[in-house]
Formats: sequence, structure tokens, C-alpha cells
Amino acid sequence: MSTPASLASGPEGPHALRPLLDTVLHALSEGALLRQGPLPAGGPDAVAARMRAAVGDVLPDQGEPNALHTVVRALAETAADPADPLCTAHLHCPPLALATAADLAVSALNPSLDSWDQAPGASELEALVTGALAREVFDPGTGGRGGIAARQVPTALITTGGTESNQVALLLAREARGAGVRLVHGANAHHSLPRAAWLLGLAEPVVVPAPAGALDPAALDEALTALPGPHLVAATAGTTDAGMIDPLPEIAAVCAAHGARLHVDAAYGGGLLFSDRYRDLLAGLDAADSVTLDLHKLGWQPVAAGLLAVRDAADLAVLHHRADYLNAGDDTEAGLPDLLGRSLHTSRRPDALKIAVTLKTLGRSGLGRLVEQVCDGAREFAALVHEHPGFELHDRPTLSTVLFRPAHAADDDVAAVRRTLLTDGRAVLGRARADGRLWLKVTLLNPRTRPDDLAALLTLVEGNTPR
Repeated sequence: MSTPASLASGPEGPHALRPLLDTVLHALSEGALLRQGPLPAGGPDAVAARMRAAVGDVLPDQGEPNALHTVVRALAETAADPADPLCTAHLHCPPLALATAADLAVSALNPSLDSWDQAPGASELEALVTGALAREVFDPGTGGRGGIAARQVPTALITTGGTESNQVALLLAREARGAGVRLVHGANAHHSLPRAAWLLGLAEPVVVPAPAGALDPAALDEALTALPGPHLVAATAGTTDAGMIDPLPEIAAVCAAHGARLHVDAAYGGGLLFSDRYRDLLAGLDAADSVTLDLHKLGWQPVAAGLLAVRDAADLAVLHHRADYLNAGDDTEAGLPDLLGRSLHTSRRPDALKIAVTLKTLGRSGLGRLVEQVCDGAREFAALVHEHPGFELHDRPTLSTVLFRPAHAADDDVAAVRRTLLTDGRAVLGRARADGRLWLKVTLLNPRTRPDDLAALLTLVEGNTPR
């Protein structure tokens, strides 16, 4: 029988977890019914009050045996549900059930990837996953189109997401090219890139124009010509605002001409690697020195599931770190794997497990179909917007993001309709500024979203737009 002090692993683990899982699943169902939509209604103050009322004293003198049900139900009642077809604001995916189940095994076994004796099998699984995904980036197929030199072995680090991956990419560039390396990025780049330059004490980044949302190779060439090196150029494959992909082959050619190191932030767009139909949009990605991937976007993983893929594993040697209780020299010489150089973290979960289960179960084709479903859905939604006289479409989508706005509306009205739907809990729309105007943003990451859902979303926006 399960007790509050039962352990999740060991002989009693499965027996202790089974009734608790039933409790959690019931609480999730009840909370969703109480929420009644993609977002709890009432806005921040009302939601905070509901959580406080449900949980009460979070540290009572005497424990409450029903706390698991109470707190999980309160969380579900006040959560944003990324699986709801009207929850479309962010790069916030509904996770696959099988990936979530795999994550339970990680929580139960609780391996920590800071030394081999805490995570023997998990350390090897991580190496298998990172190697496979790095080859997918840099050496796709059997033809070796990535141009990997004989001495280069691509690999990857598992990170907490795109922000950490971009930070590590800049760190590797600084160590490879020196503290004087200058970050050059497009005006469309993710905010984590200039922030990483600040954190690492690098010079102020140079921002290159990105007309129509994509970095301009000619402007990049001019910037690199005028700016003393060394340079790190950061391109983007899937911008946060509009899902745009920079012209990677042209950017790679400019970098090669100037001897610049190239990093590509493909946190959003990297999922196209799995799709035979859309993969060509990432042409040129394999010319990068490092690439950010994020499988809790177009990979349907529970957070966190980020990666930084590197063309040459030798670049990671600078991350080597010695802590005698974790990777003593004589232990390493005796054959125990040294894990500290695989991350900037010490204690960390083996997030590779859920990724491995997903890759193994769905395969490249299964993941590719999910990618194609959401990208196709975005094109269907864009067509609905384009054909509707009451709306204006910003542009045809590249990935699964669509920018649109009510025709003839002021920016204040666009912002107001979004906040109204958020406060009412009826739809979760994003916002983005492009061409000097404010747009509503729909990012489709739910492969189960249907045309009727998209039509209903458009009707909802139309009915709540100020006249």
C-alpha cells in the first residue's frame, strides 16, 4: 500500500506509484473540466485567487493526505492547455503521451548525469541520442552532404532549451576564436543571443538588417567587411515572431569568404529535419559550426528538451572540468566515463530518455508527419485569413506561425482583442510587431488541430474585435 513516505524506485516503487498515478489522472481530468477552455478565465488576479483558495497553507504543521489530488487539480484548473486547439500563442507544444510516460521513469529512477556511477545506462543513452541528432544535422543521409572532415565527429549537448544552447554556442566561439570575437546577428534574432554576449563579457553585438523578417546576406557581407574580426555570425532558422528562415546557403557562403564562425539558431525550425517534404527549407544548415535545436517545440517533448549540435566534438574540450569526487583522474583512466564536460550543469536529469523513446517509437517518418500536419495546418489557416474580407494576412507562413490582424483595426484594438480573449479564457493568441504594426500571432504546434478549429478561432477573433 502506498504511503506519503513511500519511495518511487526500488522494490516498492511500482506498487506505490500505481494508485498515485490514478489520483493524478483523475485530478487532471477534474481540473480541465473546471477550467473549461484553453486558459482559466478571469485574468491574473482571479487565477491567483483560485490557486490560493484551492491550496491554502502550503506548509501546514500536519500533513494533508489528499494534497496530491488537491494541488494537481488546482494546477490543471489554472493551467494553459497547449493541447487545446485555441491555445496558439507560443512555441509551447502539447507533449506526446509516450514522451511524458518516459519522463515518469526518469523521475522515478532519478538518475543524475554528473557522474557515471549515478547514471550508468543513461549516460550511454545520452551519447546515442546526441550522436544521432548531430549526424542528422551535419551529415544527413548516406551521401555525407554535410562535408564533415575525416577528423571531425559531430555531437551534441543536451540543454534546457534554446536560450542555454545559444549561450553555450557563444561560449564555444569565444574559446575557439578568443575573447575579441564579435557577435553579428540579424535584427530578427532571438533575444537570448545578445544577452549571451553580455553574460560572456563580449563586445556589443553588431545587428544586421533583416528586411521582410530574414537576415540580408548583402548587408552581412558589408558588416563583416567593415568590422575587424574574429566574427561569430548567428543566423536563424525559425524566428519566434513569424517563423522565418534566413537564407542559410548565402549566409554560409559569406561566412566562408570572411572566415567567420557560423551558428544557426534552429530552436523552432530544426524539427523540419524529420520531414522529407519540408527539410529542404533547412538547406545550408549543415554548413554551420553549431546549431541550436529544441525538441520541446517541433518535437513534442515535455520541457526541457534542448540541444546544441556541434560540427566537431573537439570544440567541446573547453568544457572539461575536474571535480575529484565526480571524475577523478584515475577513475577516468580506468575507463569510467567523464560526464562533466557534457554540460555546464552538475546535477541534471537524463532528458535523453524521453527523446530516445520518441525517436525510437515514431522514427523519422512518424515525427515528419507531425511536423507536416502543423505546417499544413498553418497554410490552411492562412488561406482562411486571406479569403476573409474582415482580416489581413501578413504573409504566407514558412513554418507553423501565421500573423494576421482585423482589417482597418488600430494597433490598440489588436492588442485589446487579444487581452479580451485571454481574460475570458477562450483563446490564447500571441502578438508580434512587423512592418511597423501589431499583429495577432497563431503558432500551430498541435497536430490534432482541425480546419473547423481554425475557422472557430477566426470567428472568435472577429466577434471580439472592437468596432
